[in-house]
Amino acid sequence: MNSDTTFRDSSAIESWHAHIYFDAASRDAAWTFREQIAARWGDELQIGRFHERPVGPHPMWSYQLAFTQAQFADVVGWLTLNHGEFDVFLHPNTGDALRDHRDAAVWIGRSYELVLKALM
Repeated sequence: MNSDTTFRDSSAIESWHAHIYFDAASRDAAWTFREQIAARWGDELQIGRFHERPVGPHPMWSYQLAFTQAQFADVVGWLTLNHGEFDVFLHPNTGDALRDHRDAAVWIGRSYELVLKALM
């Protein structure tokens, strides 16, 4: 490792987003999964719009879950064990959207190439 490397503290993470990816064939199951998430967390978790088209840097249909740093272990642990047929794109929010999506992201399931020009 380069001795000039500066490590960032995790306090730079303001929140997290998880994007549940689906397509036309899995649309109904994705909606059911969304309802299960809403029942599990209620108002403790923000659930975004149900996009039946690619939006922003996401190459698939998706919906977003927004949660705090304190909720990370619970939400990500649950998604890891229960994502089933869905692929999940997970990224921190530090104020640098390109870096957050390109360099600091985690995938649960399969990964996809993002449309990063949407963030530039």
